[in-house]
Amino acid sequence: MKLYNSKTNTIEVFKPIEEGKVSMYVCGPTVYNHPHIGNARPIVVFDLLRRVLEADGFDVHYVSNYTDVDDRIIRIAQEEKVDESVISKRFEKAYESVRAALFSDFVDATPRVTENMEQIIAFIENLIGLGYAYESNGDVYFRVNKVPDYGVISSQNIEALKVGARIEANLQKESSLDFVLWKDTKDDGIKWDSPWGKGRPGWHTECVVMIQDEFKMNTIDIHGGGQDLKFPHHENESAQSKAVHHHDLANYWMHNAMLNLDGVKMSKSLGNVVWAKDYIKEFGANVTRWLLLSTHYRMTLNISEAVLEQVQNELNKIDSVLKQVSVKLGMADYKLGKDYDTEYFNLFMDALKDDLNVANASKVMNDLIKHLNSSLRRKDNLKQIAFETQTLIKMLDVLGLDYSVKILSDSDKHTFNLWEKAKQHKDFDQADVLRNDLVSKGLLS
Repeated sequence: MKLYNSKTNTIEVFKPIEEGKVSMYVCGPTVYNHPHIGNARPIVVFDLLRRVLEADGFDVHYVSNYTDVDDRIIRIAQEEKVDESVISKRFEKAYESVRAALFSDFVDATPRVTENMEQIIAFIENLIGLGYAYESNGDVYFRVNKVPDYGVISSQNIEALKVGARIEANLQKESSLDFVLWKDTKDDGIKWDSPWGKGRPGWHTECVVMIQDEFKMNTIDIHGGGQDLKFPHHENESAQSKAVHHHDLANYWMHNAMLNLDGVKMSKSLGNVVWAKDYIKEFGANVTRWLLLSTHYRMTLNISEAVLEQVQNELNKIDSVLKQVSVKLGMADYKLGKDYDTEYFNLFMDALKDDLNVANASKVMNDLIKHLNSSLRRKDNLKQIAFETQTLIKMLDVLGLDYSVKILSDSDKHTFNLWEKAKQHKDFDQADVLRNDLVSKGLLS
């Protein structure tokens, strides 16, 4: 298994901390709105990584958090005159609905910030005690200058950051780069008691604390998220871990790139934000998932009508061949076995184990589909058809695409027989009626 490590900007051979096991944490959403199609990309990318690791024999412990305390959540709660938890739970549910629809809900834990406040406050106290943080008028800041290699994950030069910092003057901070760990708040939003007064935590501390709590270890194998989290979020997480534990929070940092719509960055100001649930409703879960995997995860995905059409055509080939298999095996009462073509499957896995190279894996899968189509055209070839079909099903399962071989009922078989007889007798009107019935049942394209 080879993965691109953002920390070293190189593809590295993956070596887990504990043999046969993988600890993986992916930054989850701030739950103040529905997830848009861009938010769905890391859902699918890191679910694919989990599936590939498990198919390669690893036991994966996968955690993704919810940030359920945020100024935007508070603002919406105040507008609606409800508790903040009403808003956060509403959009947690929306996020989980999208994750489940995209066949990506195999997450072992989803910790929340509000459930870890005691640990967060204790962690900040520890940073102060170690000299890496300081209190100033009720706020607490982290001393960036005390971490020598600050900027390594995001390839930032700390001196350049100082020169180019466009930060409003804050006389409470020792340096313009210092980031907030705890903020004194005077508003009516949710807040907690702390040694520095009532307030709320800064964004960058929560994940460090939840990783320690969920994994019971200070360094994990893989920390993932969107490319926009490299700086400052992941950089600041890493800095805090190094301050307390003298080593990084994760051995491998992975980031998926963003996406554009017709070549334009998606943004609220442009009014081109599209919700993931709407994509799933319009195009279906398989198309939406395959769309999000159609471009390598480290490359910007540009969604356009042409790309959508290409994705739909690729999936139509899969759908078509499996429908043919359903009929061929079903009419002969031949069941799929557990045997599969290890040579094809290993080639497929080799591609995915090369930093999730979906394009090369897809080529292997399409080659298999061509062979399967050839097998379907030959008579008395049921064993080979079942053998190749089982291989394809295993590939689709790793990719997280929801396809299967349908089992024909006696009624379906009867309809097929009537359809064949109608075609033989050139009763085309009756043949069309029967064919439409089979199409409606998903047995013909």
